[in-house]
Amino acid sequence: MNIFKGEKESCDVGLYGLAVMGQNFALNMASHQFKVVVGNRSPAKVDLTVQRAKDEGNLPLVGSSGPEDFVNKLKKPRKIILLVMAGPPVDSTIETLSEFLEPGDLIVDGGNEWYTNTTRRALELEKRGILFMGMGISGGEEGARYGPSLMPGSKKKAYDLMEPILLKCAAQVDDGPCTGYIGPIGSGNYVKMVHNGIEYGDMQLIAEVYDCLRKIVGLNNDDMSRQFAKWNEGALSSYLIEIT
Repeated sequence: MNIFKGEKESCDVGLYGLAVMGQNFALNMASHQFKVVVGNRSPAKVDLTVQRAKDEGNLPLVGSSGPEDFVNKLKKPRKIILLVMAGPPVDSTIETLSEFLEPGDLIVDGGNEWYTNTTRRALELEKRGILFMGMGISGGEEGARYGPSLMPGSKKKAYDLMEPILLKCAAQVDDGPCTGYIGPIGSGNYVKMVHNGIEYGDMQLIAEVYDCLRKIVGLNNDDMSRQFAKWNEGALSSYLIEIT
């Protein structure tokens, strides 16, 4: 049995929304010894995540039986990360959880949200004294588990609450963690949007090079694999070239 089960106000952070990205980021935080409570509309995903935490080293992660129980297991001021589908599901989840929140608590939306929606939500929650952050997350499912790039945009007060968690759970490179205070509300989502545009442009270029090598140059898959591996040793070295 997890020693934190049933304890109120014992958890450092909560994560609501347990598709694979949500599960993995919750386990990432727990791996860095933050006590995490998880919640989801369907209890099966909660049970699965709790079992994964147990299987991966009895990590400090607990489940919740519903929105109120989820909120009650968090230390004040509460910090909640949402990883649900962008758009109306974010609004409905905020509405459900905020019923149990208090002034000074923080909600972080980690989805790929349109930045103006993030600004709107922040203004709505501000009337109730609840802080809001929009945070881009890059790195996919593996990055979420072992270290993503994190792009938080919010009031500085909100960022300061999350900073200890973000600095430890982000990807670590030679010059430090792949995160930092981006700027005011909406800026994190905007930067993630630009990031995605660059990434998809790179992917299109890689796909076109592949097509030219196959159809014009006449290389087979083994030849192309060796060529991409060679490129990955030089100036073109990158994650996208590596996985190609």
